[in-house]
Amino acid sequence: MRSSVEIFNIRTGASRIVWQTDRLVEAPNFSPDGSYLLLNGDGLLYRLPLNGKAEPIQVDTGFAVRCNNDHGISPDGRFIAISDKTEHDKSCIYVLPAEGGIPRQVTTNLPSYWHGWSPDGQRFSYCGIRGDLFDIYTISIDGGEETRLTHGEGRNDGPDFSADGQWIYFNSSRTGLMQIWRIHPDGTGLQQVTSDNFGNWFAHPSPKNDKVVLISYDPDVFDHPRDLNVRLRLMDMDGGNLITLFELFGGQGTINVPNWSPDGDEFAYVRYEPA
Repeated sequence: MRSSVEIFNIRTGASRIVWQTDRLVEAPNFSPDGSYLLLNGDGLLYRLPLNGKAEPIQVDTGFAVRCNNDHGISPDGRFIAISDKTEHDKSCIYVLPAEGGIPRQVTTNLPSYWHGWSPDGQRFSYCGIRGDLFDIYTISIDGGEETRLTHGEGRNDGPDFSADGQWIYFNSSRTGLMQIWRIHPDGTGLQQVTSDNFGNWFAHPSPKNDKVVLISYDPDVFDHPRDLNVRLRLMDMDGGNLITLFELFGGQGTINVPNWSPDGDEFAYVRYEPA
């Protein structure tokens, strides 16, 4: 498949292509200054400048060469969180300098898949699989004890912080189809945000705290596989005014992690096409 890295502007409704490749690349994050996208491919991370003049630059991740598509840049742009299974053969969350370096292990309970960074840069939100249960956790970036927010009510995945730090949005199958929910970081105030006939995944709140972008699968699709016709949708923070922006061929890798531009006007995604 061919990967097309694109950016959509929610104010103008226009999309633009920033890079295309015959390699499989996934999960673009915007840097906090808007100058580059962070992508993964072939177990490694790459920095894609947005000046239109340069090819992606590999990020030195030290021993971590089996990175998956759960990664993100700290709010101050100084660090990168990664999920890698080189050391333990299970996904483990690490943090390293944004310019590259030796990763420092954060989670001890495995597997753990990074998904969000708190606005103050002090905590991670992530999905952890403990036994057969997929649940939502947070942890200090310095490691230590993890805080469990869900308790096996269906499958829970994809947690991302709102810009004001008041909510963690996540997807859960507790009512049947995967839907979007939100919960306060202290584990209180659980609310269902979407309730429709789609499998809704990976809700990412805007830096302006006004909109949430998500990816939706047909109702008969289990999990979040790649290479399917999906739709990218936009809604208010409380789930109101939910609309489909466009359909595309994608799925896994399209918007797995936080993908908004710092001004909240655009988001990055990956479309897949036959090579």
